[in-house]
Amino acid sequence: DWLTARAGVRSPDQLELTEAELKKEITRTLTAKNPHIPRDIVRYNFKERAYKIVDDMDQTAIHFTLNGNLVPKDSDEGRRQSIKSSSEAEKASVEEENAPVEASAETTEEAEVKDEEPTGDAEAAEEGEGEVEAEGAETAEEAEAAEAEEPPPPKAPEKKLANQFNFIERGTSTYHNPLREKGYQTDPAPYETFSANVNQWYIYDAYMEELERMEKAKEKEKAKPQVVKKEDKKTGRKLSYVEPQHGDSLSKVAKAAKIAERMVNLNTFDDIAQDFKYFEDASDEFRGQEGTLLPLWKFQYEKTKKLAVTAISWNPKYKDLFAVGYGSYDFMKQGHGMLLLYTLKNPSFPEYSFSSESGVMCLDFHSDHPNLLAVGFYDGNVAIYNLKKPASQPSYKSSAKSGKHTEPVWQVKWQKDDMDNNSNFFSVSSDGRIVSWTLVKNELVHMDVIKLSGDGTTMQGPEGLQLQTLGSGTSFDFHKKIDYLFLVGTEEGKIYKCSKNYSSQFLDVFDAHHMAVDSISWNPFHLKVFISCSSDWTVKIWDHTIKTPMFVYDLGTAVGDVAWSTYSSTVFAAVTIDGQAHVFDLNVNKVEPLCTQLVVTRKKNKTTHIQFNPAYPIIIVGDELGLITCLKLSPNLRKMPK
Repeated sequence: DWLTARAGVRSPDQLELTEAELKKEITRTLTAKNPHIPRDIVRYNFKERAYKIVDDMDQTAIHFTLNGNLVPKDSDEGRRQSIKSSSEAEKASVEEENAPVEASAETTEEAEVKDEEPTGDAEAAEEGEGEVEAEGAETAEEAEAAEAEEPPPPKAPEKKLANQFNFIERGTSTYHNPLREKGYQTDPAPYETFSANVNQWYIYDAYMEELERMEKAKEKEKAKPQVVKKEDKKTGRKLSYVEPQHGDSLSKVAKAAKIAERMVNLNTFDDIAQDFKYFEDASDEFRGQEGTLLPLWKFQYEKTKKLAVTAISWNPKYKDLFAVGYGSYDFMKQGHGMLLLYTLKNPSFPEYSFSSESGVMCLDFHSDHPNLLAVGFYDGNVAIYNLKKPASQPSYKSSAKSGKHTEPVWQVKWQKDDMDNNSNFFSVSSDGRIVSWTLVKNELVHMDVIKLSGDGTTMQGPEGLQLQTLGSGTSFDFHKKIDYLFLVGTEEGKIYKCSKNYSSQFLDVFDAHHMAVDSISWNPFHLKVFISCSSDWTVKIWDHTIKTPMFVYDLGTAVGDVAWSTYSSTVFAAVTIDGQAHVFDLNVNKVEPLCTQLVVTRKKNKTTHIQFNPAYPIIIVGDELGLITCLKLSPNLRKMPK
């Protein structure tokens, strides 16, 4: 059977290879590097102050560890154990040698006892035997003595096992990094030579400043709420309570009260808010090209009922906030004025209110700093209000010393900051001066840009004195792209095209209207076009390169204000003193307005100003009784041009 070939046992997952594949040599290279170690370990290098990849990783792979119990012979423990084991072996060998000697002594004593026992006839017979035994005993003793004299057989030498834990001490020297010198050169510390003269006045001023500081500290301590202790007469207990401070009692809850007030107003005017957000007039489909104005909120303040709305301006950043100026256009009814800021979120009460001794005639928000508001007054002063400061008075105001106007300021406009990043704005007045006001080191510095002259006529004064007549500016507007170019409308009906660079002459003069130019403004989209309105019942659209108007619209009564829309270059709106608002779209109809609607219902009430919201499809209209009406444009009035 063993000659027969045996069949190989194959594993079920073994590959079946051909003879050539079996003979093929496959080379595998074994390296000392561990392929499983991570390659991207990053640690912080404090020397270079950056995270570095660790290059030298430990390549050792431990496959088996076992805690052994073998002790090296050369160690103290090994020596103690070897001495202990050798002493125990010696004791065992001594005990083995003593045991056979004692046994032989006992047997000899027994034999002697037996020899003494036989008597009578047997004694004679046994004597002979005893002699023979005695001789035999002598020979045995001699043999034992001879054996004792022979040397013991030599012991086999013990085979020493190799001790794997008996290591050899080897001396190694560590690698010393070479010393490197590194030097730094630093800039010398800055120093400054200071010298000053001290006299009695410097010492006196220093003492006065210290006294002021101490007085302010005392006032602050007095302003703190004081704890007052009182004794209750009935119970006899001492009660302590904090006295309320009347000055700051409202300011602590002002923010919470404002939020609650807005929530209440939102619930009260919920239907108007829904119309403002979602309502679209479906009847526009049947009106053809005409549209309507949907009345929304009405803003009115108790203290401004007898004042006229003289200026409106939307905030450039907060699209729901607008400022309203109150005063009077009647020369005989001049009194105080007010400046109010309303938000669409709270139509019942203004967000800010400022009172002034003279009527507010115009105002304008700064485009980059929406908290700054420039205001012009009827007495010729201009002022800047900072809404971030809670003060009731303006932060900066002109005076007779600082070059204020001598007649009412009809319009103010912010301009780009000058070369020194100082904020500046322009104002126009009936005294014929156009003045640039610059905010330098917390004060208003004025500079006359241009003086409007009359028709070149001179007026006969007392004693034959010839007096030069000045033009009377009523409105102006600056070009949106060309910084130096601006237009000025006058009380005589002329429009002057001026430049900031020329103070003595005009670039062009337009014989625009027969009465005062109430409003003038550049188109925000078309750079050549501007619009003007006047009390001579007309609204005119001009190209500043052409002397004659492109469009003339007669609205049948004096026009108070006109404004371009912020969403289309062809849409504008105007208000007339009969209480109507007119909305035009030149892209749809170049002849008639798309909407003419009565805004003010009361008789003897005139609409004075109109403004488009920069973000929402609404307009606000002001009248002579201090009422602001918000109106929503229907879809036909806010079509976007192609």
